[in-house]
Amino acid sequence: MTLCLILAAGTGSRLKPLTDNTPKCLVEFLGKPILQYQLDVIEAVDIDSVAIVTGYRSSQIQMLGYKTFHNNLFDRTNMVESLFTARDYIKDSIGDVVISYGDIVYEKENLNAVLSCDADICVMVDCGWYDLWSIRNENPLDDAETLKLDHDGNILELGKKPKDLSEIEGQYTGLIKLSKNKVKEFISFYDSINRDQKYDQCSFNNMYMTTFLQLLIDSGWLVKAVKVKNGWLEIDTVNDLKLYEAMDEKGVLNNLWCPYG
Repeated sequence: MTLCLILAAGTGSRLKPLTDNTPKCLVEFLGKPILQYQLDVIEAVDIDSVAIVTGYRSSQIQMLGYKTFHNNLFDRTNMVESLFTARDYIKDSIGDVVISYGDIVYEKENLNAVLSCDADICVMVDCGWYDLWSIRNENPLDDAETLKLDHDGNILELGKKPKDLSEIEGQYTGLIKLSKNKVKEFISFYDSINRDQKYDQCSFNNMYMTTFLQLLIDSGWLVKAVKVKNGWLEIDTVNDLKLYEAMDEKGVLNNLWCPYG
């Protein structure tokens, strides 16, 4: 029984004014809410249960009818805190657990690639990242992060500021799968982290997901990269929305992600 947990607690400040009264994941994109694209793909594959971590404007997400967990500290925490708000959902799982950010969309083939991975923990990595980053940023390095792999395709490093393109073998996308056999160990690792330290200049409660994954890697976990080439989008800013919608009007958005497939 594969579970999917969608992290959708944030305020979406970079999508204002569209998020003044609407949670980020429910902002309309090409005719329907961002989250709906993800839900449509999830319903089309072998996932048995979906839950959503809410925070900002949570009642609107609750109205969708899915199981929800509320991050009471949504306005001052990050993705890791949201994930473990739902620890009761994942801790007794008898199947694998998919963890997904609420502000991404992806094609069914990408999700199936993640589901097919038999590693203890795997992460969808976009090896065609430069195509997307180069149209979103004048200098793609400004918003890109390091991602280095070993010879077996396991991640050695992610989430740092790159010096040049050689430090980027792909980009982290916000889609993760945890094997059912590692769920309890995953939670125990989180519980063992020192709450009083800084992690990449952030407090424990504000830890980035990439930082948490790096801590796992540094402690000996093998985190497998599931390599894809495009087939997904991150919708983080108003400029992102305008760009993707303009590309769709020109008929070229399909080069990155197909909204109708």
